[in-house]
Amino acid sequence: MDQKDVMRQMLKFNKAAFDNTFTAMVLLQEQMDRMVKMFLDQATWVPKEGKQAITDWVKAYKKGGEDFKKAMDDGFKKLDEYLV
Repeated sequence: MDQKDVMRQMLKFNKAAFDNTFTAMVLLQEQMDRMVKMFLDQATWVPKEGKQAITDWVKAYKKGGEDFKKAMDDGFKKLDEYLV
């Protein structure tokens, strides 16, 4: 078996492991997002500015995750192209 084939198999395995882990992380993040929204709806003592800050924080966290996923996908793609 050629070394490039072994590397491609390892790359494919690692990408699948990353994708599965990232999907699980996204599911947990979505659940956290729902819980935060539920909390903010019921927390009448939190000022409007505080609710907006928390909402912005959740959006920033989600965007950071999406940017990270895109960077990792680009990295896996470049490695795959290198091994061709």
